[in-house]
Amino acid sequence: MSAENGSTRPEEVTTYSVDEQGIAVIRLNRPQARNAIDTQMLLELLEHLAVARGDEAVRVLVISSADHLGLSAGADVREQLDSDGKVRRMQLFADLYDAVVAFPKPTIAACHGDVVGGGAEIAVACDMRVGGANLRMRFPGAALGVPVGPARLVTLCGLAAAKYLLLSSRTVGADEALRLGLVNRVAPAAGTEQAALELAAEVAAHPPEATAQLKRMLHEWDDVVGRSAAEGRGQVEWQRSGPGLPAPD
Repeated sequence: MSAENGSTRPEEVTTYSVDEQGIAVIRLNRPQARNAIDTQMLLELLEHLAVARGDEAVRVLVISSADHLGLSAGADVREQLDSDGKVRRMQLFADLYDAVVAFPKPTIAACHGDVVGGGAEIAVACDMRVGGANLRMRFPGAALGVPVGPARLVTLCGLAAAKYLLLSSRTVGADEALRLGLVNRVAPAAGTEQAALELAAEVAAHPPEATAQLKRMLHEWDDVVGRSAAEGRGQVEWQRSGPGLPAPD
């Protein structure tokens, strides 16, 4: 699209919409890169979250993608960045995870296809997840040396399962994800988003003050917000002074 000053901006790689039920939907839309998350996508996602947070009409937020082949393959390690750009991008990742965790209204992730790395972290930062039958979820932090995952994953599925997933970096499918508590229900691959929207409609039908209060209580007692923030600071420091994410080929 063209900016007012005549310069050309990159095509948007996410979309945002709100329906009459108050269900907001953010979709990742970079299929040519398997929805790999680059700096532009991070900025757009944070902007959408800020808009949804400030919209009193929004009752539930769904995070999905424009097709059912994958939510996201993770960070775009092919993005050309200098050292400062890499640190900035890692800070944006940390900000995004914190923003999803701290979002004041219920959140649901449509986990179809590849849900890897940063995509998996977005998913587990949400309150609920619908898994597609084609789900391939992986937390590759141990394999890449990235100190990310414990803060949100241990809250979701417990210490033993979090150790299993993080230390092995194994890929899990829909059935195993359901058994481990990574997803709340499983749907046909092409119907994952629709199933997430149906769950969102169930939640949106409840008094919004009650759902928001229940979420606040759960988070206060669990302190996932504080743990997520602490983990994010470690991620950024690892990028700044440690080996950081691998450089593009």
